[in-house]
Amino acid sequence: METKGKKAAVFGGASGMGRASAELLAARGADVAVLDRPDSDGEVVATACGGSFHPVDVTDFAGTERALATAADDLGGLHITVTTAGGGIAQRTLTKRGPHDLDTFRRVLDLNAVATFNISRLAAARMSGNEPEDPEGTGERGVIVNTASIAAFEGQVGQVAYTAAKAAIAGMSLTMARDLGSLGIRVLAIAPSLFETGAVRKLPDEAKSALVKDAAFPRRMGRPEEYAKLVLAIVDNPMLNGQCLRLDAGQRFAPR
Repeated sequence: METKGKKAAVFGGASGMGRASAELLAARGADVAVLDRPDSDGEVVATACGGSFHPVDVTDFAGTERALATAADDLGGLHITVTTAGGGIAQRTLTKRGPHDLDTFRRVLDLNAVATFNISRLAAARMSGNEPEDPEGTGERGVIVNTASIAAFEGQVGQVAYTAAKAAIAGMSLTMARDLGSLGIRVLAIAPSLFETGAVRKLPDEAKSALVKDAAFPRRMGRPEEYAKLVLAIVDNPMLNGQCLRLDAGQRFAPR
């Protein structure tokens, strides 16, 4: 799909990989809406991108529906969604204090898997009404890019909730792509390793080096702009569909 002139909504777009994606999409000519928490830097990012900011908590599922509708209306359509909002906790399945807290597990699933599915289903409904882009007879109407993690495949000790949530995002890609294929809507997920975002970005250099010592190359944290470049490649290439792409420098998480 040609990026220039397309309408893109980026969830989690106020920082990290979401911000980099919003900035790169805007630089390549897309009209961008940034959606993130009310107390985020979303307004600043949106202004810099020449776009709009829409405050939202993705675990407020009805609120997310309203925010996405407003963003799409402001944009005048919707062709691309990028969802990077998410997070996790550290808790083992069983400890000396007892079993994993069930409400906490559900909250992690809501924040990651359920929120991502909610955004995807709502975006697909919007995209289905687009006139198909048809430079080579593809009939493409939209692209949905979600964010998993390599923890979906090699979850570490204490990551059982996060692993389950991110594995759900990775796993739904093919089925959702099959569901939406007849409409010309593609669905992919990106599974990053450790990136220079959030709390990880503030770690000392020695600690960062230790965390990526088992990467093949390069042995460093990923950079948000590298995530954004993959988003752009996904949007650009219609043959990419129905899969979860690892963005991990060949790293495989050890148990700890």
